[in-house]
Amino acid sequence: MSLSDRPVAVGKRRLPRIRVARIDLVVAVGYLASAVTVLSGQWRNTQSGYLIKSGQDQTMWEWFFAVTAHSVAHLQYPLGTDLQNFPAGVNMMANTAMFGVGVPLTPITLMFGPTVTFVLVLTLGLSGTAFAWYRLFSRELVESRLAAAIGGLFCGFAPAMISHANAHPNFVALLLLPIIAGLIIRMAQRATTGGDAGEGMPRRRIRDAIALGLLVAMQIALGEEPLLIFALAFGLFAVVYYLHAPRTGLRVLRALIPTVALAAVITVMLTEIPLWWQFFGPQSYRSIDHGPMGNDLKSLVQFPSESLGGMFAPGQYVAINETEQNAYFGWPLLLLLTVTVALLWRVRVVRAAAVVIAVFGVLSLGAVAMLGRQSTGIELPWHWAELVPLLNTVLETRLTMAAIPAIAVILALATDRAVASWWQSAGDRKPLVWFTALTLALLPLVPTVLPVTERAPTPEFFADGTVRDYVSGGSVVTVPPPRPADARALRWQADANFDFALAGGYFVGPTSTTKKGIYGPETRPTTALLVQAQDTGVVPDIDADARTRARDDLRFWQADVVVLPSTKNVDVLRTTMTQLLGVTPTRVEDVWLWDVRVLR
Repeated sequence: MSLSDRPVAVGKRRLPRIRVARIDLVVAVGYLASAVTVLSGQWRNTQSGYLIKSGQDQTMWEWFFAVTAHSVAHLQYPLGTDLQNFPAGVNMMANTAMFGVGVPLTPITLMFGPTVTFVLVLTLGLSGTAFAWYRLFSRELVESRLAAAIGGLFCGFAPAMISHANAHPNFVALLLLPIIAGLIIRMAQRATTGGDAGEGMPRRRIRDAIALGLLVAMQIALGEEPLLIFALAFGLFAVVYYLHAPRTGLRVLRALIPTVALAAVITVMLTEIPLWWQFFGPQSYRSIDHGPMGNDLKSLVQFPSESLGGMFAPGQYVAINETEQNAYFGWPLLLLLTVTVALLWRVRVVRAAAVVIAVFGVLSLGAVAMLGRQSTGIELPWHWAELVPLLNTVLETRLTMAAIPAIAVILALATDRAVASWWQSAGDRKPLVWFTALTLALLPLVPTVLPVTERAPTPEFFADGTVRDYVSGGSVVTVPPPRPADARALRWQADANFDFALAGGYFVGPTSTTKKGIYGPETRPTTALLVQAQDTGVVPDIDADARTRARDDLRFWQADVVVLPSTKNVDVLRTTMTQLLGVTPTRVEDVWLWDVRVLR
């Protein structure tokens, strides 16, 4: 991107630095206040509040932050742990543990608990991402701070960002991506204008390489999937941007290759050990089969559930789940974008942004186009793209997140032109038309407060440490064991200061045969039996084979104690477990338990 693309208002005076700093501060405070408002339900109750639409993901993320803090505080190796999925354990690097925030926020986690860390990361992620894009737009794209603020607002609070704010901090804390983009843009500008010439050129390139390498390494510590999507989108943007001037593009490419190559070496040096652990260490996996995860065509034009539009004009529910509403731009915004792109097509930045929106929008639809949850039979490019290594680990629905900054670019440029027109002629009505249309397009997307429910308290047996009396180096088996559908036991373990290991859990790990990634451990026979009993409310037939399998499973888990807290169909579960073990449980505080250390 070149500064020559920026529309400059005739006769407009540049703002003094002090006033610019004040404007930046006001914008930053506005973004932070907006993020706090969206998450205000969780902030009001960090003790027992739970973002209801997160499913079990909030529990999983809080466990990641809690176990990271526990590892740091006890000087333990953080990249792997056997505190869940005992005895095989969990590869933390293969589980988006976000060490980039989990480690530095260890004091917060230890003092205030993992829920505070969780909501803090989400809040700073939304506001920080918005402000980082605002800074990039105000420096490299537009003259108007209002235009930059609107672009940043959309980047930080787009429907996908709000959806992920229910449960996925790694897709909310994206503030490093615009900083990386800004650094590369400035490197490209110097190559275009000859700014790399002179005696200081090698030093500058080395500084740029060090900065880029550090930024990429830090982003890897925050989330690799967003980095991959960003890199693909930014690369496509650059290709389209330089299509009209291929010689300039080649000159920029030649100038950037040595710097980027050195940055890659630095990144590898900084991340070599964790990346090796992720891909080749214990409990690593080769790939993960998510199944069809494309956006439904209706999701492009409907309003998100957590928005004013979703409140007053809800459409058919076509999302994968509540945390993956990655499109939902709404038909008014798409209509406004279509008209704006047509009017500004001659602007290179607009063309490049439009291509990114179109390409990643199509890719996000998956291998076969779906309309209203019904297959159209139309095969799409993702059918071939998902065969590419690394790409096959991406949820294709998330590819629409590449369109968010591209849409923001178009909105910011159009707003900048409208502001410039007002500076030139206060009587010009075109700016009024633009701001009216922009308001009508964005108003339905204004997020509502994310709903929070009350989570059940941790059983006293775990909370007061009584569990320690029944653990002798083995695991605790809850009835049924924790799994992706019900991971509450992870919270109980954290509240007990990780004084015991858990059988089962919620994580991504390999299968025992193919090394493909799956969510949670492979299902043991006893787990399946207990889940069946809980779901049906009927004690299953227990024969000698079932009892043998139960004892085998307890030995596999190296179980010390089997614990049944208050839960759905608790009497059925108690009867089922009693028949499996042939032993009557003991009531200890608020749980039933079977001491099975004699079986080990």
